[in-house]
Amino acid sequence: MRKLILLVAIVATTLSCNNTSKEGVKILPDSAGPVNKIAIVVDNELWKNSVGETIRAVMTQPIDGLNQVEPMFSLSQIPTQVFTGFAKQSRSILKVEQGEAGFRIERDVHARPQKIVTVSGKDIEEIKAEIAKNADNIVDALKTEEIRYKQKQMSKSLSRTTDVQESLGIKVKFPSYYRVTNTTANPEDKFFWIKRDIPTGYTNVLFYEIPLNAIEKDDSLVSQIIKTRDSIGEKYIPGPVDGSYMATEMAYAPHVYETIVDNKPTIEVKGLWDVKNQFMSGPFIMYLIEDKVNNRYLVAEGFVFAPSVSKRNYVFELESIIKSIRID
Repeated sequence: MRKLILLVAIVATTLSCNNTSKEGVKILPDSAGPVNKIAIVVDNELWKNSVGETIRAVMTQPIDGLNQVEPMFSLSQIPTQVFTGFAKQSRSILKVEQGEAGFRIERDVHARPQKIVTVSGKDIEEIKAEIAKNADNIVDALKTEEIRYKQKQMSKSLSRTTDVQESLGIKVKFPSYYRVTNTTANPEDKFFWIKRDIPTGYTNVLFYEIPLNAIEKDDSLVSQIIKTRDSIGEKYIPGPVDGSYMATEMAYAPHVYETIVDNKPTIEVKGLWDVKNQFMSGPFIMYLIEDKVNNRYLVAEGFVFAPSVSKRNYVFELESIIKSIRID
């Protein structure tokens, strides 16, 4: 028994020492968790009442542009008293506490990489108010962390293809399991299509450019975007029968937002595509990056064909690839 106690003490001391570098800086363990799964650290009573309802309303809101209802994040509730040990190594964490009203974001507290968002209030109503007030910041902080993690995972085995980058004057990182499916016979078109086969279909990203004056930010913006992507679909994305091609599903108006990619104003579009007179459809995301230096919009569009399965993480991967773009 004495030998066993001595052994445990030695192991504990060794582990403690191994968590500190020679410079005295604490070495953090690797974070853990599936992509888009958020640990919600909150007392059971708060989780079961209207605070939990408010959290779920923010964190599991449906993703725009999918042809089925899917939540933005999957949630795993951890009671505050058991938020210890391995639980603290979750990559993306939302903590809800009772105390002075506040909101803060911390990085790499218990593991690396890690993002912890903490919301607090003195009572139920104040906590709910803080969550609602900071809803966009909470979602943005945690989604940014998930994208960063996904990009890091994909970077472990990047494609060595340089055609896309050299032709369009960009840097973009995509995994080696994507292949360049189509490059146009006319190099001046500068159209590229990368594709990944998945068990139930395929995921794709298109890269091309259009003149800066091709899109005017006015009341007809949505119709301009639809016209642009449908013309690209007709020219480059044929369907399974003669005369068919990928186009925008007109039964659902695309969602259009303003965002930033590579520190440049960007139009973000989420919607559904289909192939006319064929039973083929799915979600797409489209980013028109304003590149004034080159007098163009750099366009990157991802689309998924994956019938009867969840598409959230497939679309998320496409978004992560597109948001890695840097214009030379």
